[in-house]
Amino acid sequence: MVEHDSQTLDTVFQALGDATRRAMLAQLAEGESTVSALAEPHAMSLAAASKHIKVLERAGMVRREVRGRTHICSLEPAPLMSADRWIGMYRRYWTGRLDALEALLRADPAKNPLPPKKGE
Repeated sequence: MVEHDSQTLDTVFQALGDATRRAMLAQLAEGESTVSALAEPHAMSLAAASKHIKVLERAGMVRREVRGRTHICSLEPAPLMSADRWIGMYRRYWTGRLDALEALLRADPAKNPLPPKKGE
């Protein structure tokens, strides 16, 4: 089993638990953005957007750089990759379980509720 830093994962999943923050991450996946641009689609104040960004910064998923009076944010993918590896352990488990169920259902063609696979 892969070991993960529990506190880091807790922080990442807590940050991902909000739809606004997930939308901000999706926007940052397209490239760096200002705080104003991140706030705009959500019709929120800059102060509210900044609070969301601070949560993402604490989780390590966003880096903020000040250029003059402008705050530029960019995506930091490492914490997301760590969360993906953790989820991947369960993805492999459920994929294996579903593959076993499919094999069981296809084993008896007389009782098979599933259509044959392509090429069978």
